Formats: sequence, structure tokens, C-alpha cells
Amino acid sequence: MKEARVQVKVPLVPRPMMEESNETSNAETEKDKLTSMDIRTPYAENRRSIGPTQSVDRGAEREPAGRIHVPVIELDQFRQVKRRRMRAFGRSRRWSIGSKRWQSAAAVSGLLALALLIPAILVWPRTNDPAEPTPVTPTTGSVSTPAPAPAVPVTYPEPNVRVYLSATGTTMNLPLEEYVTGVVAAEMPAEFRLEALKAQAIAARTFIVRRLAAHDTSGVPSGDADVTDTVNHQVFLPPDQVKDEWTRLGKAKEWEKLQQAVRESRDAVMTYQGKAITASFFSTSNGYTENAEDVWGNVVPYLKSVASPWDKTLAPKFEETVKMKRSEILQKLNLDASAIPVTAQEGGSWMEVLSTTEGHRIKEMQIAGKTFSGPEVRKLLGLRSSQFSWKAEGDEIQITTYGYGHGVGMSQWGANGMAQEGHTATQILKHYYTGISFGQASKMLASK
Repeated sequence: MKEARVQVKVPLVPRPMMEESNETSNAETEKDKLTSMDIRTPYAENRRSIGPTQSVDRGAEREPAGRIHVPVIELDQFRQVKRRRMRAFGRSRRWSIGSKRWQSAAAVSGLLALALLIPAILVWPRTNDPAEPTPVTPTTGSVSTPAPAPAVPVTYPEPNVRVYLSATGTTMNLPLEEYVTGVVAAEMPAEFRLEALKAQAIAARTFIVRRLAAHDTSGVPSGDADVTDTVNHQVFLPPDQVKDEWTRLGKAKEWEKLQQAVRESRDAVMTYQGKAITASFFSTSNGYTENAEDVWGNVVPYLKSVASPWDKTLAPKFEETVKMKRSEILQKLNLDASAIPVTAQEGGSWMEVLSTTEGHRIKEMQIAGKTFSGPEVRKLLGLRSSQFSWKAEGDEIQITTYGYGHGVGMSQWGANGMAQEGHTATQILKHYYTGISFGQASKMLASK
């Protein structure tokens, strides 16, 4: 039986660092019987298939360009060549001296090279990698939903106020904020703290907005005005006149502070259940404010009695004493002197307090046998407050009052005392008006 031979295709590639060993073994390798075959480059149109037994003579003609000669070695010859190459490699001078030391260094260098090369290969960009998909905005059907636009604050036109000027009998028509400036200038001392002036501005603005919203023109002599410039509504001074007068008196800084108070409180009003409140105010308390029902007879939930201890120490006329004849008192109260017993005339016992309010003022009293309310006596006798005491000296009566005003709502001197302690306008108003909130004047009047 003939021995089967197997041909193995082994490309011989020059190796670095082996030039000397190759030169040494050239003579021996020349003795090897080599065969070669034709393999076209990958770019050739047609590749030649080479069978396991196909061989090419060494003297074959050189193939045209584009072909590579790869020797084919028979198995027995391949083994012999391999042994001779291994012996030649071992005899190399470069690796024969300290070969163990060089082999260890080469191994370490190889590991370091791999450690640096692997991460670079992993992150190297690949042209065939699929592109990441672009996020698509969720759509409803075929129409995309646009992003909501930021909310734009809604502005409303500034309302005007028609003021009846009692001195000239004419009507002035001016913007709301200018009207508020004229009220604050007339109603509160300019020397008060800024937060007190701001609280007064909000109270004055709330008062007129309530009337405008209700189309209330009560107490106005002329039908073409909204409010008068007197204490029947709110005292008002034309802003231009105030500016000129205060500048002449050297109070330019006070005028600037007044304008600042109105500007910083602009368009703000007090509300209760969504409506502008009755923002009543007065000058000086007796240490407390009054319930609305004890003064006007009607219960108002936000006009309740609260403590106001600042007035007593700050207000210059917290306490005032006046003298009246007995006959003058009886005349003002529309009483007959014969109604007073002779035994009671000199001692003053013909005046007696029957009850007091939660605000420590006189609720009811009896004079010459007739019952009056405290606010009624205050009004008829022209007293500063409905809390008073008296002392009779013969036919003369000395009456001492405590505080100044009707006592309902905000005390102006109390507000200044709170401002001196560091309270804000909002805190001041929430103290004197129970359970209130704040709203926008122009918005409330826009639909009226």
C-alpha cells in the first residue's frame, strides 16, 4: 500500500529579532523540498481552488502581479524543518545568555501591553455600530402636543375715583393710587414709620374700592362723585397741593416716604370671603379696639375688639380733660333740668354708667333719668372717646376721655407702635382686622 501524504499550507512570515537565526539556518532550509501554489489576492475576480494533492514546481514561471506565493510543505519535511528551526532559535546569542531573565522581562512587558491595549480596543469607535435612536415626543394620533407656555400675569386698568371737594363744590377725577396718596397725606402723620403708612394706604384703598364695587354714592351731595373729602368718608387733600406745601415746609423727605408707602402697597386691598371689607380706622385707642356691633349695632366678623397697648405710651393726646356746665350738657342731650333731683344736682349722681363694652368703653349710661349709648353721648357732647370719667365741682363738670375716635378697626397710633417694634404692614392689618385676606383692587373692579 502506498503511503499517504498530506500537504499543509504554512505561510512563512519573517519574524522580528530572528535575523541571525535565519542566516544560520539558511543552508539547511535550502535543502527543504518546497512546493508552491498560486493564490490570487482577495481583490482578484476569480480565486483558484487548490486541492490537497496539487503542487507547483519550484521552477515555475513567476506569476503576474497580484498573486502571492505561499509554499506548501509536506508533513515529514515540515517536522524536520521545525526541529532545525527550534535548534537554531536556541543557539541564538541574543537569547542564549540570561534567557530566563529576558523571558521574564518579556512576559511582564507583554502583560503591560495587553493591559493598556484592551481598554483602547473596547472603546474604539466602530463604524458598524447602530446609531442610538432619537427620543420621540409622545404624540396623540398624528398631532404632537406642544409644551405649555409660561403663564403671563394679567394686568387690569387702574380705576379712577371721583372726589367731591367740599371747599369748592367741584369734583376731581383722578387715578386710584393718586387718590390714596391724598388720603394718607390727610389722615396719618408723615412722621410715622413706613410700615404704618403702608397699612394706612391699604386701608384707605380698601375703603374706596368697597364703595366703587357697590356703586355706593351715599353721603355725596353731588350725584357725579364717588366720595367726599371729609370725615364722613375719608379726609382727602389733592396730591399736587400736598407736594407743593410739604416742599415749601422742608418736608420733601416725608413726601418721598409717603409716595414710597403707596407705591409698595400698590393695588392691594383687604378682603373677607372674596369681597373688600369695611376698612374703618381711627386715631387712638384706649388700649383696646371695639366690636362693630357695640358702636354701629351690626355684627361684622372682621371688626372685633383686640388689644392695642401702644397708644397709651405713644399718642400725645391719649388722655384729655374738658369742662362743661351742667346746663350745657343737658342742653346738648336735649334734657330738661327739672328732670334732675335737687339732691343729685351737686354730686353729679344724675350721670350713671349702666354697662361697658368689650373694648372697655361705655356701652350704656343714664343721664337725668334717660338712657343713652356711649357712642351717642360721645357724639352729642363732642367728646374724643366713648370711654370717659367725670367729676362735678358745683355747677361745672370735668370730663376726662381716653383715646380718640370711634374705636372700630385699626388704631393709627397703635399701627405706628407696631411698626416701631418691627411689624410689617400685613402683620399690622391682620392684627386689627380679624381673619382677613388680601386681593387686587384693579381685578376686583375690572368686571364692575
